[in-house]
Amino acid sequence: MNPPSATETQAPSAPGSLPQRRRAKATSKAVLLADKVADWSITIGGIGVIVAVFGIMAFLAEVVVPLFLGGSVVGKHAVDRPANLGKVVLNRIDEYKTLAAVVADDGRVGAFHIATGATLQAGDLDFKGKKLTAVSRTLSGADVAMGFQDGSVRFGQVRIDVRVLPAADVPAGLRTLDARDRTDGKAIFSEVPNRQVRRIAVSAKLDDPQEIAPGKAIVAVDYRLGGTPERPSRAFVTIDEDGVPRLSRAEERSNMLTGKVTTSVETTDLPPLPKGVEVAFVLMTEKADQVYVGESSGKIFRYDTRDFDAPKLAETIDIMPGDGHLTGLAFLIGEQSIVATTSEGEVDVYFRLRRAGAETVDGYTLVRAHRLEKHPSAVVALAVSQRGKQLLTADAEGRVRMYNSTSEQTLLEVRADKPVKTEILALSPREDGIVQFGADGKIRTWDISVPHPETTWKSIFSKVWYEGYDKPTYTWQSSAGTDSFESKMSLTPLIFGTLKATIYSLLFAIPVALLAAIYTSEFVHRKVRATVKPVMEMMASLPSVVLGFIAALILAPIVETWIAAVVLAFVVMPLALFAGAYLWQLLPTPVALRYGGLPKFSLMFVALGIGVWIAYQAGPSFERVFFAGDFKLWANGTVGTSTPFMTLLLLPLGCALAYIAAERSPLGEFIKTWGDLPRTTAGLYDAVRWVAMLIAGAVIAWVLAKVLLLLGLDARGGVVDTYVQRNTLVVGFAMGFAVIPIIYTIAEDALNSVPEHLRGASLACGATPWQTAVRVILPTGLSGVFAAIMVGMGRAVGETMIVVMAAGNTPVLEWNVFSGLRALSANIAVELPEAVKDSTLYRMLFLAALTLFVMTFVVNTLAEIIRLRFRKRTAQL
Repeated sequence: MNPPSATETQAPSAPGSLPQRRRAKATSKAVLLADKVADWSITIGGIGVIVAVFGIMAFLAEVVVPLFLGGSVVGKHAVDRPANLGKVVLNRIDEYKTLAAVVADDGRVGAFHIATGATLQAGDLDFKGKKLTAVSRTLSGADVAMGFQDGSVRFGQVRIDVRVLPAADVPAGLRTLDARDRTDGKAIFSEVPNRQVRRIAVSAKLDDPQEIAPGKAIVAVDYRLGGTPERPSRAFVTIDEDGVPRLSRAEERSNMLTGKVTTSVETTDLPPLPKGVEVAFVLMTEKADQVYVGESSGKIFRYDTRDFDAPKLAETIDIMPGDGHLTGLAFLIGEQSIVATTSEGEVDVYFRLRRAGAETVDGYTLVRAHRLEKHPSAVVALAVSQRGKQLLTADAEGRVRMYNSTSEQTLLEVRADKPVKTEILALSPREDGIVQFGADGKIRTWDISVPHPETTWKSIFSKVWYEGYDKPTYTWQSSAGTDSFESKMSLTPLIFGTLKATIYSLLFAIPVALLAAIYTSEFVHRKVRATVKPVMEMMASLPSVVLGFIAALILAPIVETWIAAVVLAFVVMPLALFAGAYLWQLLPTPVALRYGGLPKFSLMFVALGIGVWIAYQAGPSFERVFFAGDFKLWANGTVGTSTPFMTLLLLPLGCALAYIAAERSPLGEFIKTWGDLPRTTAGLYDAVRWVAMLIAGAVIAWVLAKVLLLLGLDARGGVVDTYVQRNTLVVGFAMGFAVIPIIYTIAEDALNSVPEHLRGASLACGATPWQTAVRVILPTGLSGVFAAIMVGMGRAVGETMIVVMAAGNTPVLEWNVFSGLRALSANIAVELPEAVKDSTLYRMLFLAALTLFVMTFVVNTLAEIIRLRFRKRTAQL
């Protein structure tokens, strides 16, 4: 017989009985090891989750940060300007910053290599001995118009021709300029990938003169191209030395037999300028429907030239009431923004906007929309971008600044090593280079990087004044069909859309989910609960894309067709449930107990079905009485009044006030002292009291509606406005269907976890099951209920497919339940396929993701803090 082990001892036993063994109370080493492994695994896993969350946030921040860095200088150099070159009046730079072309006031065309200053041969412009007095060019810079002292105007081209050649076609004997470029004296050859060479050269020519003001010097000219390639047309405006403005249109026709090109010109005189006006600038829109004349003193004369034969002086405005003078006037791309610079260092941007009460011929007036950072000294040079809302200015001290007009951001500032006066500025077509022609004979070039000029904290989260808008707005519009379009990237409408979709969906989901949780936890038979709860949980497994598809293609058209019945259903269905409940109380007690399980639960759906049928049948009549026969016209404010609808909105509040007043009235206090009543009598009494409460609540709601309307508080124009098919109401239904199972499941588990002795004690003290549920069970399980709501909110905030498919994707800022919206998550899904990597839109979508991440993080953190406080209070019970 083996002796007892170290972990076992033999206890004494009674005579005739088997000996008893006692097991030592020592934990197995395997259990201790498993416990430590589990403890370390959980700890490491938790830390890993935290690290992953902050890692995602850090990655998003890394992508987003460049949006707010402005611009930077990545290289600079200076070369001597070409010898014997007079005053420069025009300049051009190729998009690769390889070659620059300039035109002097004597007609000489200079071309040089930007990096080294090496000069190239370029054909001069023959002015035929006439003195140049005015010059203008199109935005691209290739087409020019020149006015002369004899009153003639000549059109021409100063082109930078770019061709890509096979390496075998490059001429021999080229002179090396730098590591990339070579020249033959006429063109520059740059090596590019795939054994190819890019050839860049300058060509210039002038057409025959057009007599506009014979014998009168042209002091200002502006020029636009139009028409078709077969029959090109020109529109130009000139002002002669007598201050006479003329608008001209020229059309070219080509003889198909001889190839000779003839030009026909028609001219109309604009209303004369006041005597003594010293014209400094003239601008004309591409359609030649507006002409702006800038006087040196700061006055701008705006002409309405939509009627070519009857032009009008529409407005005169003084943008410089002080002693300064106007030093620059130019259109930004799109020709809606006008940049004006002054001798006081001011840089302002103006829009032509329609204003009520404007004392102008056409109802429009020039409005200063943006004021950019002021220069310390007079602005002497101005250049605008060919592709964006960027512009360059230079002051008398040689300081050069680059701005974005819309965001009012100073992107960067550069200057020479010593103060130098700027003769002319140039911004490269790709906005990656600045060229300054200095009065000291130097040409300075700065290589710059400004990847995201339109983004600032203000432009993303605050109101911005965009072209064509009457006032600053929050707008998201990332693309359009024209190059003159400026992107509008305010995240505020997207954040608002996210909150709007969440709030409306929770307004639908929370009451249904919580009441269902209370009902199945406290009132239904356990067998019914065992069936209902799994079915509700299975609802959460439905893919959101399926819900979005159903909402967009099935639910939205049904709601649009039967909108009055849908609105009525919000009132009738709860009333049908209440009516069914009060009718159930009229049943004898044995009958009610016998059928209180599944039959009673099934009758609830019958009551709901009856409510739907009543709403469907009464929908047309309801629309005639409450909405003047047409709900959509009523929502627009075209027909009807808001009193009936406001009464419906205020009906729950009216009923609540009526209930409180009745309970606290002497009659209510007297009724509470009655003894026990038979079930049928009590049920009949409750039904009558409920009807009375409903009538009293309706009267109170009607009175409140009248008072609110007298105070100017109308639902129309706010939560109710123009109806669109895919709207927030449909989104609320679909998202509510997705959120209800989550809130219901967690809340129901929280209510069931309340200790049973609290429930039993409440019932033992004489409380009804409803009083027990509302005053004992719900407060005790409030931390879990609150957590359920927060989890549901997180599900709604991050929802993507339902919002994409059913919300209309309209980024608007309005609480109208019948309009669409665009949420942050939906915007990412819609825009990301079109976003070029590292572009502004690409990084803005990452900022949207970071914003959504921060929103959910903050909401969940606050929710957890509140939940813990509820839990602490509950633990004291």
